[in-house]
Amino acid sequence: MGRIAIYPGSFDPITYGHIDLVQRATNIFDKVIVAVARNRHKKPLFPLEERVEMVKQSLKDIERAEKVDVDSFDGLVVEYAQAKKVKVLIRGLRMISDFEYEFRMALTNRRLAQNVETVFLMPSEQYSFVSSSLLKEAVVQGADLSSFIPDFVATRLRERMQS
Repeated sequence: MGRIAIYPGSFDPITYGHIDLVQRATNIFDKVIVAVARNRHKKPLFPLEERVEMVKQSLKDIERAEKVDVDSFDGLVVEYAQAKKVKVLIRGLRMISDFEYEFRMALTNRRLAQNVETVFLMPSEQYSFVSSSLLKEAVVQGADLSSFIPDFVATRLRERMQS
């Protein structure tokens, strides 16, 4: 079956930082499942189906795209991992400020599912500060987002923020 990892997230919207992490993960794992979370506790800007479609479109032309699957899930990521028989979760660490939250999440997941490990990856320096939340704020101010997200995602984000 090979080494498989799950990269979970809300991807609301997907950024070049996310894409960079997927690309890095394909250097390490035989298969990477990008799992878009429904997450009923957050109020995403884009519906789940649209986020999945944007992720698929954003990843179709990366190197080793054949090693990437895009899926969605509802509930706990460790339960999703166990259902898929995957033992590795990938989480991105951009800045030191991410560490505490990600560390607590990794320890909680370990307690819930001892057979699922978390691997932390860092994006390229040029994406180390990019977050979907910041981009949502920037688009309202009319900022050029071309260095942060694919053009088609920027167009959808502008349209969504204007409606």
